[in-house]
Order: sequence, then structure tokens, then C-alpha cells
Amino acid sequence: MTRFPRPASLALALVIACFPANLALADDAKPTESKPADPKPKDTKDSPEKSVVTEHKATIGGQEVPYVATAATILLRDAEEKPTASIFHIAYTRKGVADPATRPIVFSFNGGPGSSSVWMHLGLLGPRRVRLEDDGMPLPPPYQLVDNEWSLLDEADLVFIDPVSTGFSRANKPEDAHKFHGVQADAASVADFIRLYITRNKRWASPKFLIGESYGTTRAAALSTELAERHRMNLNGILLVSTVLNFQTIRFAEGNDLPYVLYLPTYAATAWYHKRLPADLQALPLAEVLSQAEAFAAGDFNGGLLRGSSLDAATRDKLAKQVARFTGLTAEYVERCDLRVRIDRFTKELLGTSSQVIGRFDARYKGHVRDRVAPGMEYDPSGEAVFGAFASTFNQYVRGSLNYETDQPYEILTGAVNPWNWGESNGYVNVADNLADAMTHNPFLRVHVSSGYFDLATPYFATRYTFNHLGVDAALRKNVSMDEYTAGHMMYLNLADLKKQKGDLARFIRSASGH
Repeated sequence: MTRFPRPASLALALVIACFPANLALADDAKPTESKPADPKPKDTKDSPEKSVVTEHKATIGGQEVPYVATAATILLRDAEEKPTASIFHIAYTRKGVADPATRPIVFSFNGGPGSSSVWMHLGLLGPRRVRLEDDGMPLPPPYQLVDNEWSLLDEADLVFIDPVSTGFSRANKPEDAHKFHGVQADAASVADFIRLYITRNKRWASPKFLIGESYGTTRAAALSTELAERHRMNLNGILLVSTVLNFQTIRFAEGNDLPYVLYLPTYAATAWYHKRLPADLQALPLAEVLSQAEAFAAGDFNGGLLRGSSLDAATRDKLAKQVARFTGLTAEYVERCDLRVRIDRFTKELLGTSSQVIGRFDARYKGHVRDRVAPGMEYDPSGEAVFGAFASTFNQYVRGSLNYETDQPYEILTGAVNPWNWGESNGYVNVADNLADAMTHNPFLRVHVSSGYFDLATPYFATRYTFNHLGVDAALRKNVSMDEYTAGHMMYLNLADLKKQKGDLARFIRSASGH
């Protein structure tokens, strides 16, 4: 039977949320006349499937790529063939491919839980992307889409999945929606969708990949065993963007010192970016600052926290000064926090009396606050910077360029999935075991990991920790590759990182596909 994670009661949204906005958009893609999907979707009186197909061209890496875009729903059914949910997805398939078996296919989803697939769709992978400043900072409305010349569509066909209650995906009966809102149920429903899509489109022989971001990495790891054990579908590769597999690494909870150790290098990166470090550290390149911060975090700091109240006063004072040195905070503040500075306190305290808070998804961002003495984050400026841009451009794109007409709201990130069923025991969710099992049973499975240095939601040092404790044979560890970037949770919003990430992902897919 599929082994799902060690559960926990945790309701932490990990990916960026959007709220729809009715803003203008420049989109010069010219779709052809819509035509029925092939194969024809089922049309039932209880809940019809819908499919709209359009044809487009994109220039990717200087090469013209003709493709078909399909915006559609697929019904999931129970053992009695009764519809249980409608899954909305957008698929891009390259035209002119003689043998689809030679063409990789990538299934993409974001996280939340409760997020649609819009972020990697319009930020990283798809043929169109949201226009921002080159460093990822926001532009004023009205927002625009531009051609994404670093799309992955030249390398693989792409399918963007909205899990139940996100995007246009819905449970067949609203009162049954909660049945899909949990680690195991979510993985089972997404796996069922993937099986149906692969079967209907005759892609069982194609190299198959998953790419997930944030909680989407949790979903991808759970899917690695669900697909293999339930459907006997082995994957070629899994691509993890801003990873959280073991929630103990990011959960600031009573008695859990691990996050204080694993967040410290990202605190140092953030302080360096905002020029809050001591002069000697500030003068160093970021890589050297991180190297020193990692050594301190894993060494003296980790050892000091392990000692708890038995720590002597002199050592405690020395550690407080070192934490302050690497975080840009004062030693007095670190001492008042008992050496343990939570993320909400760090983001509020770093800029001191400036009445600004720094971003959680991307610590390069900062924004003004109304309550100057609030104990934590009033909001996340890195989220607010892009929420409206992604929401409004997608709503225009899906109805304009893709011709998918509906009055239904597109749920960019919904709270309707709460409470999320994290499981029945009192531990921390940990799907690293699922991934380790999948890699062990399928030694050809490859894993690629993308992390951002300025990500305070899923810090890069926590991701390294997880993979250093994966527990697979040494011969399989070579199947894991990691790349790190100079932005945050959505590192691809930074144009330099988008270009690098496209190259990293493309090389991985070629290698894992046997090309």
C-alpha cells in the first residue's frame, strides 16, 4: 500500500496567493478558431466535460515552436462511474511531433494547499509570462503578458493541473469537497487525473515528469509512490521548486529548534541584501557570507541550542553576539528571543524603525506597515507585489487567447481547502520517505531541486538538510541534482534566474529522458 507522510496538524500556506482583478492586459497571441478536443471528452447530463482547443506559435530560444493549447476539464469518477470532481487543466503540446513516445510530458502544479497552477504557468514554464521589472519587482497596473522565450515548451509538452477547489476545478457536489482536501486524498485525485490524461492522450510510452512548487513539492513526493503503487506508472523525473518535504524543518513550534538553525543562512542573505550586516561581512560576496553562516548554524549554534537551559552564561552571550552578527539584529534582541528568532519577528525587526517589513516569499522585497509596534508581519510585501498581476493576466488570457468562457471565478488561492487533513498522528508531515521509497523501487528516477537564497518560506538550507537525511543508498544519491538562485520562493520572477533555471531544467529533462 502507498505509504503517506507522517502527518501533523499544520495549516501553513506556502505559495503565493492572488485575488482576481479586472485589469487590462496586452496579449497579442492570435488563436485559431476553437475546435473539439481529440479525443472527444465525455459529455454526461450530470456533469459535462468541456474542452477548448486553440493553435499558436511561440519563439523560444530563437526557434519558432508551433503548439496546440487545450483548456479543458476531466471528470474523476468513483467505482460506480459516478462523477466525483471536475479537474480543470491547460495543456500545451507541440505540433508536428511524429512520435509522441519520444516527447517528454511534464505535469505541473503549485501548492498552498489551495493554490491553482498559475504561478509556474505564467512565471516559469508556459509560452506566456507576466511582465515585471527584470529583477522581479512589480510594475503598476494595467498588467501585461509577454512572450516567454525561456518557456520549457521547446523541450516537453506541459500540463498545468488545478487540484479540486482551486482554479476552475470543483467537487461534483459542493458538500463533498472536503473529501479531496488532505495529503492522501489530494495525491490520489491528482494521480487519477494524470492516469486519465495519459490514457486518453496515448502518452503511456512518453517520458513522464512532475514539477511542483512549495506544497506542490509535498504533493509531488506523495505522487511518486501513489502513481507507482496504485497505477504502476514509473516516472522519469521529479522537479522540485522551493521544496518542503519534511515540515519539521520549517515549523516554528514549541520544542522544535531545527528551523532556527536552518533559517539562519537565509537570515544572513537577507541582512546582506538590505545592507544590515557588520562592515566586514557586508563587504564579502554573498556566497562567502552564506558559507560562514552555514558553518556557524550547523556548528556552534546548533550545539548551543541543543544544550537548552544548561547553556552557560558566557557561551550564551557569545552565541547571541554571533547570531546578531549574521542576522543584522542586535545582540540584546537576540537574547530577548532566547537565541531563537522566529521568521515573523525577523521580517519585522530587521529594518528597525523604518516602519517597513520584508517579504517572506522573497526577502528582497519590503513594504510599509500601518502598525509600527505590531509583534509580527502585518502582510507579505513580496506576495502583494505580484498577486494582482498574475490574477488579472490569467483571467484575461484564459478567456481571451484560450477562448475558455465561463462565469465561474478562477480560484487563484483559496481558503476553501481548510481545514486541510494533514493526517491522524501528532508528528510532522514528512513525505521524504515517499520520495526515498520511489527512488529505491525505481532506480532510474531522477530528482532536480531548485532553491532561492532569499526564500523565507522554504529556505535552501532546510532543503539541503532534507536531502542529506533522505536515507537512500549511496548509489542513488547521484540521481539528485540541486541548483540555487539569487531570488526567493518564485526565483524565476528574477529574469537572470529565469534564464538560468530554464537551462537547468532543460538539461535535467534531456538527461532523465535518455536524450
